[in-house]
Amino acid sequence: MSAEATNPGAHSRRRGRPRIDLRRLGRAALMGPAARDRLPDAIGHVAEAHRAHHPDADLTILHKAYVLAESSHRGQSRKSGEPYITHPLAVTLILAELGAETTTLTASLLHDTVEDTEVTLDQVRREFGAEVCYLVDGVTKLEKVDYGAAAEPETFRKMLVATGNDVRVMSIKLADRLHNMRTLGVMRPEKQARIAKVTRDVLIPLAERLGVQALKSELEDLVFAILHPEEYERTRAVIAENATACDALAAIAVDFRAVLRDAGIAAEVLIRPRHFVSVHRARLKRGELRGTDFGRLLVLVGEDADCYGVLGELHTCFTPVISEFKDFIAAPKFNLYQSLHTAVAGPDGAVAEVLIRTHQMHKVAEAGVIALGNPYAPVMPVTTAEGAEPADGEREDPTRPGWLSRLLEWQQSTPDPDTFWISLRADLAQDREITVFRADGGALGLPAGASCVDAAYAQYGDQAHTCIGARVNGRLATLSTVLRDGDTVHLLLAQDTTSGPSPDWLDHARTPAARIAIAGWLEAHPEGAKVPAAAPRRPAPFTVGRPAAANAVVDLPDATVRLAGCCTPVPPDAVTGFAVRGGAVTVHREGCPAVDRMKALDREPIAVSWGDAAECRVSLVAEAFGRPRLLADLTEAIATQGAAIVSATVEPPSEQRVRHTYTLQLPDAAGLPALMRAMRDVPGVYDVSRTQHPAATT
Repeated sequence: MSAEATNPGAHSRRRGRPRIDLRRLGRAALMGPAARDRLPDAIGHVAEAHRAHHPDADLTILHKAYVLAESSHRGQSRKSGEPYITHPLAVTLILAELGAETTTLTASLLHDTVEDTEVTLDQVRREFGAEVCYLVDGVTKLEKVDYGAAAEPETFRKMLVATGNDVRVMSIKLADRLHNMRTLGVMRPEKQARIAKVTRDVLIPLAERLGVQALKSELEDLVFAILHPEEYERTRAVIAENATACDALAAIAVDFRAVLRDAGIAAEVLIRPRHFVSVHRARLKRGELRGTDFGRLLVLVGEDADCYGVLGELHTCFTPVISEFKDFIAAPKFNLYQSLHTAVAGPDGAVAEVLIRTHQMHKVAEAGVIALGNPYAPVMPVTTAEGAEPADGEREDPTRPGWLSRLLEWQQSTPDPDTFWISLRADLAQDREITVFRADGGALGLPAGASCVDAAYAQYGDQAHTCIGARVNGRLATLSTVLRDGDTVHLLLAQDTTSGPSPDWLDHARTPAARIAIAGWLEAHPEGAKVPAAAPRRPAPFTVGRPAAANAVVDLPDATVRLAGCCTPVPPDAVTGFAVRGGAVTVHREGCPAVDRMKALDREPIAVSWGDAAECRVSLVAEAFGRPRLLADLTEAIATQGAAIVSATVEPPSEQRVRHTYTLQLPDAAGLPALMRAMRDVPGVYDVSRTQHPAATT
């Protein structure tokens, strides 16, 4: 199924010139060598497209690469019957139109020579240099004879590892797959479907992550036509029925131009028709489509500040749809994309979507990393007041995004091809990325939907096995908490390095790195999986000794004084008392809820003061993450401070958290702050407080 059949005019519409007849040019190229003083006719169109982006490019190496590719592929034909040279020519043209630099185009012309001809990598290295050789090797498939069924996943692993060092490898692969998809109609239907599914699951997400929207959009349409032919034909019919739909956008564009001209803003206003998949998605979302739903308005300006000027003018002169506003200039997407998105309502209520960006942003939005040229070129010396400073020789790579770094890390832990293939598809299925900030000010890039478990393994690697909890934006959170873009995450690790993850962590992990690490630990420690709460499931009270006499003094002679168990007052707390049955006086902290209840019953408060005796009783609540030996470590910390445990209660765990309530006898009330600090220092404990409710005692 050709591109003309699936997405008519997609490429030519984008560039404003008719598609080159590569079949005719390929056959003409086989009729004889070109004159030595000019490029072969067959790559004249490649040279033209290349010079449009790089006017000063030296085309000598392209000539040399074409001659080698044409001679080595001579006599080979594609399944469509075309001379094989038409394929590398088409792939190179795609990259040239997107603005790829000369080295990429050279490797593109040669990308199948090592795989399909007698040309060797050593020959490519000798004639074209190490960079071209690396790119050609990166896109060369592994042989099925050597790898069998694992050839495809291992080829992608090899390609992704190569992309980690030079992103141009994936640029060539994407263009290669696009041309293959354009000419897939000669294949058997089952093979078309298999290739289309791999394209959908792996190549399209990679194109999205690398920001190459021009390739992604056409690949989506080609896959759509193969895997969903009925929906595709229905969408094609809708577009055909609304051939004049963009007239509504054209009228709004005229108004935009007038407003911006009056405001003195130099801007270009264009209409961008939606591609097939975009129209299909819009139809599913909105039902019946209006004229303005078949495209978007694109406003191109010269400077970043002009983008916001355009936004202000449009929102002033038209009715904005505030919910549609997004600022991807101040906060670019993870794939380099920058633009302002908004929408305005026309007089008839029709809503027009608007994209506002600079010309450079538009170039990057279309071509992604390809638009960056050669990110590995040597850094030029910088002239300063003291003179020229030599470059330090390091190659800064703006094309190594966080998702690629994470992918390269976890793939090392998956030697099994099937596991790698499944994990790769799952990783690429995450179509958005978020940024969360660490407590130390660093940042972590994670896929949307990632939890604290994913953040722990992204930050600490295998050390995250001992993670016991997290604080998200300063508040305590469970490890299952799903993170949002911009959250601050403080991960809490246990000091016990022998502890490990719980099996239910796999339910919360979204990144392959986290899932692989957790599964590996659980497999290596079948009996050592962390119990979410290591404390007893039932309350476990115990009593040591009896309460000592209260050191509170009241104004009633011979009255028995009791310290309330609900708030356990200790010196120097501000306290008050109330007479109860039997002539006793119960003493409460003034902030205790029981005081308000007594006063509401018109009970008369009794003045209370503290006597000389320093011994006191207090109830403390320790909030903690469940882990082995927590109860033992807490009781040891209490004993170290010289306090006696009168009673203790452990509540059943909830979401990996447990609550311990202790009633303690202290030899001196002045030691209470130190005791509470010692309990907070126990690993896993995140809060210790005085009780405000009756303690469970025996």
